[in-house]
Amino acid sequence: MTTVKEWPCETARLSLATLLLASMTGCATAGGTADVAGYDLVIRNGSIYDGSGSEPYVGDLAVEGDQIVAIGQVRGEGREEIDAAGMAVAPGFINMLSWANRSLLEDGRGMSDIRQGVTLEVFGEGWTMGPINSSMRQELQAQMGESGVAIGWTTLGEYLENLEEKGISPNVASFVGATTVRIHELGEQDVDPNPDQLARMRALVRQAMEEGAMGVGSALIYAPGNYAETRELVALAEEAGRCGGMYISHMRLEADEIGSAIDEVITIAREAGLPAEIYHLKLAGKRNWDRLPEIVAKIEDARRSGIRLTTNMYLYTAGGTGLDAVIPPWVQAGGRDAMLERLQDPATRARILQEMRAEESDWENLLRAAGGDGVLLVNSENPEFQPLMGKTLAQIAALRGTSVEETAVDLVLQDGQIGAIYFMMSEENIAKQAALPWMSFGSDASAPAAEGETLNSAAHPRTYGNFSRLLGKYVREEEALPLARAIRGLTALPASNLGLRQRGSLAVGNFADIVIFDPTTISDHATYNAPHQYATGVTEVFINGVQVLSDGQHTGATPGRVVRGPGWTGWPGGGACAD
Repeated sequence: MTTVKEWPCETARLSLATLLLASMTGCATAGGTADVAGYDLVIRNGSIYDGSGSEPYVGDLAVEGDQIVAIGQVRGEGREEIDAAGMAVAPGFINMLSWANRSLLEDGRGMSDIRQGVTLEVFGEGWTMGPINSSMRQELQAQMGESGVAIGWTTLGEYLENLEEKGISPNVASFVGATTVRIHELGEQDVDPNPDQLARMRALVRQAMEEGAMGVGSALIYAPGNYAETRELVALAEEAGRCGGMYISHMRLEADEIGSAIDEVITIAREAGLPAEIYHLKLAGKRNWDRLPEIVAKIEDARRSGIRLTTNMYLYTAGGTGLDAVIPPWVQAGGRDAMLERLQDPATRARILQEMRAEESDWENLLRAAGGDGVLLVNSENPEFQPLMGKTLAQIAALRGTSVEETAVDLVLQDGQIGAIYFMMSEENIAKQAALPWMSFGSDASAPAAEGETLNSAAHPRTYGNFSRLLGKYVREEEALPLARAIRGLTALPASNLGLRQRGSLAVGNFADIVIFDPTTISDHATYNAPHQYATGVTEVFINGVQVLSDGQHTGATPGRVVRGPGWTGWPGGGACAD
């Protein structure tokens, strides 16, 4: 049970700049009060969770412009005042793995995440919206379909600026995708870069870092990203490290060989000399569920050795991706058309089926991890397949009288864009992982609004419920971790890992990214069968001092900004990139 204490008397740790701000504005620091004529906003009587993981205290918080200018007993009046008695007041939540990079182009409100208190979306799991060349731009434009979005950028920095100029509610940040950089120079073939190509790939990473990227992100389970060998990834990570960035990875393997995949992340971090983070840590496949202590020990051993290694996760027992992920990666070399050609060749098809059925493999066999009963089909562009949506691969195989492997190949041949949900993880492990001190959280999803055509599309429930599920199910109901620790994992921890300036905690001088929620009612409601349901319990959200959510309803405000990494050349005195 959370204990709430009154405003503490210990001295706050404030930078010189913050102290100067406090002296100029009459801001309250720990144990003090503020007595000025007025503020733009005062939040009163809330249980303040500052993001540090320490116990909350009852107090007030004042905002002027886009910054927090007072915390404690605020005596001055606010032009707007909110009584937060009985509510939690916390820093805005950070979505460490967001796929809202496209949905925000179409709808800048970011509804599914804003209604959970997310104020910063972090992109970059392998694929990013830049850098792109002319052929990549044409393909991306085709993927945007009839959305009306024009792809008018080339670099990652230009894309982020485009978002900000368009008008978005949440703040945004991005890693540069190692897969995107690879496609830019090598296409989708399974080849290694020559020295000149690798030099150009490194230059693309350096440019993205100077434009404000947080580091370089890889997705090594999917083609063509998994064609990259470790030495290629070390080279790209070195460029990110020189600019103060980090390496973050959807590892090559998450099931039987997860240990070797973690070793690769550690090797890249050590040889490139930078922090690293594992995307959505999981133990896939029932035969691996009892290995969590082994994996935790491996990560903690690396941390004790000096490797700055952290992780993030989503809070569901199923992952979600395309059905074509069950196909061996070599089959996908050269792109979708090349894959379909191979699947139609009888001899090649026989080899593919044999590899899909093998008990061991050097690639991540999601079908083996989930089983035919654990692969749920949820989306297809083929109208003939609509009766199959909501059925498992095993059920469809039984209807067709074919094996699950043959059924999967046939379905991919008929529609290479089928979406599937893979049930692979243990509920017990999720609760234990959520409590790890180096764990932050990401939805691994877009941020749509539950309205219009979206209601006819498939979605994973994590799209609407990941963050509220942490605070409702795992904190309040299961008591897997204290609320203050959970908020730290959503705020100060990821902000520190990313090296963010003035974000991630409630402190004088920080940007006013603030969420107010009811810890006794916050809940997720999305399910696998009915995913388009908003979470509840978050009542107010402020981003850069502007109210985006009021009494649980979106205000329409779009104050979101680009949050840039340490290599950005626009910082006073220049960025952190070393020559």
